[in-house]
Amino acid sequence: MDRWLDHPERTPHHTTASAVANVLEVELTMLWPKAVKSVVKTGADREIVAAYPYRTACPPTVWDALLDGTSEVVTYAGFTNYFIWQNHPRIADRLRAKAAEGTRIQFLIGDPGAEVTARRERIEDVPLTLTTRINITLDALSKIKDQAGIEARLTDHDQHIALSVFRFDDQMLVTPHLSSLLGHESPMLHLRRMGDDGMFDRFAGHVDALWESARPAW
Repeated sequence: MDRWLDHPERTPHHTTASAVANVLEVELTMLWPKAVKSVVKTGADREIVAAYPYRTACPPTVWDALLDGTSEVVTYAGFTNYFIWQNHPRIADRLRAKAAEGTRIQFLIGDPGAEVTARRERIEDVPLTLTTRINITLDALSKIKDQAGIEARLTDHDQHIALSVFRFDDQMLVTPHLSSLLGHESPMLHLRRMGDDGMFDRFAGHVDALWESARPAW
């Protein structure tokens, strides 16, 4: 105890600090304010649940849990959304079931005929082109588009290609695309909405604006 009191910058383990506070019948924040701040985020980053250096570092179980826990809106706002069909088995059936339960399913996809798409294809220079990946997504969606609640729109806006946002009610996964890297090579943030005008709302507003200006895929 003496070394904690003689050196205020030192903080005991959280369980120890809580036990001491209980014995003294005082709030933990009165004894060690830093102990609470280290456990509970109070700043602008409090909406960050997790950060991944690559999109592929985010476990498939996270994607599955987010989709399973959604009841209002699911938005896949990636330029191709190609990996959705490759990495998540039976995703089409799951999306159809979600829509049937009343969840709104939105796909915001890059326009395969747009100049921004052709320009990005030249930058990536890979055999599986953006156009091909977009068409795979459109083909997969065409098989479930008859289900009410599933909607897809195309955009030729260059702001869309630089940022992928995948929303599941009040949580989202965000990937800012780096230079010439493919989507799975770029970092990803897992966000949870905690209040007005936070990081979640900023990204959600970005997608909403692109969605409003996009045209129906069919």
